[in-house]
Amino acid sequence: MSSKIGKAPRRERTRPPFECIALLLQGGGALGAYQGGVYECLAEAALHPDWVAGISIGAINAAIIAGNPPESRVEKLREFWRIVTTPQLSWPTPKLPGGTVVDPGGRPIVPLELWRDFAGMLKGDAARGVLNQLAAARVLVAGAAGFFVPRPVSPWLWPEGSLEATSYYDTSLLKTTLERLVDFDRINGDSMRLSVGTVNVRTGNFVYFDTTTHHIRPEHVMASGALPPGFPAIEIDGEHYWDGGLVSNTPLRWVVDSRPQRDTLAFQVDLWSSRGQFPRNMAHVATRQKEIQFSSRTRAASDRFKETQHLRNALAQLLDKLPRELAESPEIAVLRPFAEHKVWNLVQLIYRSKEYEGDSKDYEFSRESMEDHWRAGYHDTVRTLRHPEVLERPKNADGVFTFDVAENGRE
Repeated sequence: MSSKIGKAPRRERTRPPFECIALLLQGGGALGAYQGGVYECLAEAALHPDWVAGISIGAINAAIIAGNPPESRVEKLREFWRIVTTPQLSWPTPKLPGGTVVDPGGRPIVPLELWRDFAGMLKGDAARGVLNQLAAARVLVAGAAGFFVPRPVSPWLWPEGSLEATSYYDTSLLKTTLERLVDFDRINGDSMRLSVGTVNVRTGNFVYFDTTTHHIRPEHVMASGALPPGFPAIEIDGEHYWDGGLVSNTPLRWVVDSRPQRDTLAFQVDLWSSRGQFPRNMAHVATRQKEIQFSSRTRAASDRFKETQHLRNALAQLLDKLPRELAESPEIAVLRPFAEHKVWNLVQLIYRSKEYEGDSKDYEFSRESMEDHWRAGYHDTVRTLRHPEVLERPKNADGVFTFDVAENGRE
């Protein structure tokens, strides 16, 4: 896999003037290779995170980063993405006695050879779109290596109350993959803070498993990516958990609301763009619906964060001006934890998908698409780091600087 579209800044760089470098990784299935490219460029620029937080596929990437030494992280990320992607298109083709190709449910399907002939008549994005849909269909039928496989019997046919009756796929392969690629002793050894977001199935509450409060195991990472009805809930200490993206697909608020507050340089890597074109057909409607649903209103959350930071700094300045008898009152003691004067750089890296990718882009695990996503992440980060203000402390009164290369970047 080659991500060297452009060279990352190679000059020796001292650590940016922040107490914490945070890496925030959104969920998005197969699109998560984009985050691998982002991290590769950050690693080359010696921007190693102190805290990595993720949801769904972001939690898996986060665990691989936190669970390996700096010199091995990119290699392990690449290995994961090689394991779960398919180097070439193939399709299981069981046949009835008469030679008709059928799917596992017995329904006739078009043979792969005919699809390829059809794709060969198309050009450019149209041809790529057909091949992507074929790759996605293969995943639906056969699963993704080292990640998940379809259950041999439909969940509708399992007895009520069994785990098999609650999902279409089995994710036990993911545990083996995580144990192979991630050193969980390292994760729990305070070398880097790790947070993964989940949802408690019984209560519906958003729950973060964090190395400051929990001993992280493969199950915690799997729970963060257990998106129903495809994947089963994961049991942890008697409770069951689903994908955190059901509530919020970005860990921004968890990091922002953490105590104590610290001067933070945060790279927020999102896989769904909240902005897009008005759909022109039903296929575009499905794609746009997913983008809006899973982007978790990223820009709105960022705007709210800036407003909150403004209020914090204003409150901190006000408290500093209080006379001593008021400053030491019990009421002010309640307010002080919310009035820490800290600065934030929020650097947004958002994957902008191609139109041909369609609504199956999050489960289209072809090797070609994975490499495209990885290169896009690397390239966007190279462009971002060309702007020195990204790594400098904000000088405005709010103490907040935000940057999105798609909007603020200039070559």
